[in-house]
Amino acid sequence: MTREMIIEVDPGSPTPPYEQIRSQIAAMISSGVLPAGTQLPPIRQLAADLGLAANTVARAYRELEAAGLAHSRVRHGTVVTAGHAELSSVEIGQRLQEAARSYATTAHHLGVEPAAALEAVRTALDNLVTAESTDSDH
Repeated sequence: MTREMIIEVDPGSPTPPYEQIRSQIAAMISSGVLPAGTQLPPIRQLAADLGLAANTVARAYRELEAAGLAHSRVRHGTVVTAGHAELSSVEIGQRLQEAARSYATTAHHLGVEPAAALEAVRTALDNLVTAESTDSDH
């Protein structure tokens, strides 16, 4: 199943292009505009349509996949999944551990002390909760 997607990237925005793409697709998924099973455009096609590097679109797709909103397979493209509600607690735990390992590795390579790395995670989580409560107030 394919659907028409309209994505706009503002080159003057302080938000990176990959994040603009990710957030727009995520919003279309959460609103039901892109239901589970919808085939997303091929990376190279979307990159060409938007005048961006393929790596920019690939990063947006990787972020969607990490969030459980899409699934990519070589030669089969990227397909919208049902999202977190369809993940088992084991799958959620595995994804969380994978993300934690990746973050810990990055923090270690940057020379960040464990306490500072944990504080960065706490701050990011607090910011998400604050942003979500602000969004729901409007």
